[in-house]
Amino acid sequence: MRIIKGSAIAQFIKKLGRRAGGHSADDGIESKVRKIINDVRKNGDSALRKYTEKFDSIKAGKIGVGRNEIKAAAAKAPKELTRALKESAKRIKAYHELQKEESWYFSEDGITLGHIIRPLERVGVYIPGGKAAYPSTVLMNVIPAKVAGVNEIALCVPTPEGMINPAVAAAITLLEITEVYAVGGAQAVAAMAYGTETIKKVDKIVGPGNVFVATAKKMVFGDVGIDMIAGPSEILIIADKSADPSFIAADLLGQAEHDEMASSILITDSASLAANVKKELSAQMKRLRRRGIAEKSVKSYGAVILVEDIAEGIDIANRIAPEHLELMTKNSGKILPKIKNAGAVFIGDWSPESLGDYSAGPNHTLPTCGTSRFSSPLGVYDFIKRTSMINANKEGFISLSKTVAEIADNEGLEGHANSVRVRLKKR
Repeated sequence: MRIIKGSAIAQFIKKLGRRAGGHSADDGIESKVRKIINDVRKNGDSALRKYTEKFDSIKAGKIGVGRNEIKAAAAKAPKELTRALKESAKRIKAYHELQKEESWYFSEDGITLGHIIRPLERVGVYIPGGKAAYPSTVLMNVIPAKVAGVNEIALCVPTPEGMINPAVAAAITLLEITEVYAVGGAQAVAAMAYGTETIKKVDKIVGPGNVFVATAKKMVFGDVGIDMIAGPSEILIIADKSADPSFIAADLLGQAEHDEMASSILITDSASLAANVKKELSAQMKRLRRRGIAEKSVKSYGAVILVEDIAEGIDIANRIAPEHLELMTKNSGKILPKIKNAGAVFIGDWSPESLGDYSAGPNHTLPTCGTSRFSSPLGVYDFIKRTSMINANKEGFISLSKTVAEIADNEGLEGHANSVRVRLKKR
C-alpha cells in the first residue's frame, strides 16, 4: 500500500472519482441487459427459465421455491450460525423499530392538513447467490421492510448449484418469508419490475448484485422504485499515533477482500503509524484466504494518506464521502460532529466495520462511491410512502382563495384561478 501526501492526494481522490463509475455498465452490458429485460417482459416465465439454464448451468424446473425445500435447506445450516442469525435479527429489528414514522394532522383557520404514512404494499428483494451466499443481506433487506409494515415480500435468489444455500435458507426461515424464487441476474430484476405468470410485479426492488443486476435496476427505475445503485465497497479510517496498527490493517483488509475495485484508505498525521500499518498489512495479507483479490484492491485503490493534522484529514474524508468511516483517534467522539459525509461511522478502536456488517443493528446497505453526500443507509423510510392531505371547510377556503387566485393569474393558469372563483360565486 502506497503512502501519499501533498499534491498526490488530489490525484488519488480524482482516481477514486473515476472508480465511482466502475459499477456502471458499458454500452455492451447495457445492450445485453436491455435485451434480457425486453425478453422477460414479452415472454415471462419461459424467458426466466431460458436465462436460468444459460447463466446458472442448471435445468430450470419450477421457478418458485417451496416452503419444504427451504426448511430442508435451512436444517443443514450450522446451529451456531442459526443462533448468530437470530441474535443479529433481534438487534437489527430493535434498531429499525426506532426509524418508524407516524402520520400527523393539524388544523388552523378552517383547514386541516395531514401527512399520511403508509407502507409499500409489495417489495422485491434480490439476494446474491452466485460466487458466495449472504444470509446477512436477507436480514438487512427484509427486516426494515417488515418493520415498515410491508405486506408482501418476494425474494429472488439465484441457485447455480440447483439448491438454495443453507445459510440463506436459514435466514429466510427465520424471517418467515414464504415467497421465494430461484432466479437471479437481470432477468430476476425484470420479473420483479414487470411481472410474469409466476412472479407478481412489485412496487420497489432492493438488494445488491453484480453489474448486470445494478444495470437492470437502473433501467427499470421509474416503473418501480429501487433502493440505490451500489458500487464497490470502501472503507476510510482516520487515525492518530494512539491507534493500533494491527486493528487498522485488519479493517482495511476486511474491505479489500470484497473485490478488486474495493477501496481501503487510511488517513493519519503520524508517519510512524503509517509505516507500521504497511508492515501489518503485508503480514496479515499473507494469511488471507482471498489474498489475490485483496492484493489487487490495495494496489489499485488503497492508500495511506499522510496529512499535516487530523483537521486536514477530516476535510479529505468529507470530500471522499466514504461508505464506511472509522475514527481511531485519542478523542474520536469530538471528531464526529465534523463529519459531514459518510454512510456509516464507527467510533473508537473497538467498533470495527464488521460489527455493522452483521450484528450491531444499523443497516449494512450503504451509499458508496461518494453518494453519501446525498444518500442514506437503507432503512424503514425506504419502505414507506408519504401522502399529503388537505381538508378545508368553507371558511378556510375563503381565507386562502384570493391568495390562490392571485398566484394562478400571475402564472397565466386561468383554469386554476377559475376553480377558486367558481366556488366564491356559490358561497
